[in-house]
Amino acid sequence: MVDQMKPGTVIVDMAAAQGGNCECTEAGKDVEWNGVTIIGPVNLPATMPVHASELYAKNITALLKLMVKDGELNLNFEDDIIAGACVTHAGEIRNQRVKDALGVAVNS
Repeated sequence: MVDQMKPGTVIVDMAAAQGGNCECTEAGKDVEWNGVTIIGPVNLPATMPVHASELYAKNITALLKLMVKDGELNLNFEDDIIAGACVTHAGEIRNQRVKDALGVAVNS
């Protein structure tokens, strides 16, 4: 099956620790077979917190880059991302889902 795959294909064999589901898998190693990379992690759950933290940090960094311009906080509420991320501003609840959950009337 691996021989029929296109070069650049990546297989993550989540059963590598138990012998794997792919004949080319080597537990704990990344193997290249005819241009196909087979990754054989042995403790996949232990690696998840690292990746989750990296992803969260990347998302927060991207949000801050969007909200800070020239070293100043720039809350452009016309931007859907900024508007959706903001719960309150200047004493007003801005997020519609929070208003709905609290039963707060929408300002007209």
